[in-house]
Amino acid sequence: MQKIRKAVIPAAGMGTRFLPATKAMPKEMLPIVDKPIIQYVVEEAVASGIEDIIIVTSAGKRSLEDHFDYPYELEKYLAAAGKHEQIEEVKRIANMANFIYVRQRGPYGNASPVLTAKHIVGEEPFAVLWGDEFIHANPPRLKQMVDVYQEYKKSVISAVRIPNPQDVSKYGIADVETIKGTVHRIKQIVEKPKTGEEPSNLAAHGAYILTPDIFAHLKALKPGKGGELWLVDAINSLAKVDDVYAKEIENGEYYDTGNKFDYLRANIEFALQREDLREKLLAYLRTKTQD
Repeated sequence: MQKIRKAVIPAAGMGTRFLPATKAMPKEMLPIVDKPIIQYVVEEAVASGIEDIIIVTSAGKRSLEDHFDYPYELEKYLAAAGKHEQIEEVKRIANMANFIYVRQRGPYGNASPVLTAKHIVGEEPFAVLWGDEFIHANPPRLKQMVDVYQEYKKSVISAVRIPNPQDVSKYGIADVETIKGTVHRIKQIVEKPKTGEEPSNLAAHGAYILTPDIFAHLKALKPGKGGELWLVDAINSLAKVDDVYAKEIENGEYYDTGNKFDYLRANIEFALQREDLREKLLAYLRTKTQD
């Protein structure tokens, strides 16, 4: 059985929800405390066995490449300043995986970057993770999905329950047949269903393990909503002729860091996990809640 070695991270979007911050900075490089969002995504992939990281970019995204590059000049500066711990960290970032960059081609939409990476992926199963959101889980979300792939040898999508019925319409909701426990077979994914018309409260999004069969369905796509090409349409097409599974992620917290509130929440929660920040931040938050 082929190992899941490659992950595609689409990072070509314009980040309009975070303007003006993203006018000159990729949204994927916005920091959670002192680490950019995309680094959390890459670290999840590497912790799940991924060796090759394929980042699909667009104009104005050069800082993504710079971040994962080997910084000789920075290393010299840190060495002269005696900051050896920081030297090891920047080396670790550059050595986490093999980084490959490709410019997005084709119409706008989240299917285009996946199709753009076809010639690098080749004829093997691969992962797709968005560069501006992540799930912090133990074991990692993608590792949980890899385990399901190894059992069924079919495409797998991460899924989370949406507890508030008013929020269900914000997501792609899966119509599923439960196979066992937290593993479900997807009949179809209904994108942002109206309240009361949702097939379940299971949102299927965020991370994907796809077999190479997906490329035929991607190539056959016609522009959908907004005149864009949507990955969910290709997955629904694949699900008509082959099994596609949803893995309900366990022991995880979802952060849609393209959303301003979730971005702030992620910064607070990750800062509270830091010994050097926790007590100061708690003390500050207590003063604000007393106002």
